[in-house]
Amino acid sequence: MIYKILRCAIVLFMNLVYRPTIEGKENIPLQGSVILAGNHTDYLDWFLVVSSTKRTVHFLGKHTLFKWPLKSLMRAMHVIPVDRTKAKNDQALTASERVLKNGEALGIFPEGTINRTSNEILPFKMGAVYLSKKTNSPIVPFVITGKYRCFKRGLKLTFLEPIEVIDEHLQNENESFMAKIKRKLEGKIE
Repeated sequence: MIYKILRCAIVLFMNLVYRPTIEGKENIPLQGSVILAGNHTDYLDWFLVVSSTKRTVHFLGKHTLFKWPLKSLMRAMHVIPVDRTKAKNDQALTASERVLKNGEALGIFPEGTINRTSNEILPFKMGAVYLSKKTNSPIVPFVITGKYRCFKRGLKLTFLEPIEVIDEHLQNENESFMAKIKRKLEGKIE
């Protein structure tokens, strides 16, 4: 219930202040497990994704966000803490698997951090494809373009067609997934 109230506030905030264009929402299944995963450009990216679907999205977020004054907000918004200093984060993986096995939506930024480089995207971590394969959940890639500028248009979120992770070689799947996002960023996918 708290999530729904906060989501309504986020939708209102995003639509009034940033006026994003959302495309491809039909690619998000209305029910069943799904991983929403894409590029990470700003702190507000998770607000943008959450405001684009009526589904409850459990996002992975860095564990340092779970301190006052944000701790209560993170819990209410179903954010799963990830300790990025660890090579393998068993608690975050277990919580993410539980979300997907319950037929819910999981949000991941595979770059692992906000991209502050001149590169279009950072190398993707393996979490999205690993969880997709392990739980038989599709990945709906998303691409964020434009800037967060108050009261100006230009911010865009595009959901691409779902992909299934079928190859046992997860590195190949991860590279293919990353290439799809990169092609969209380069304008090579309509």
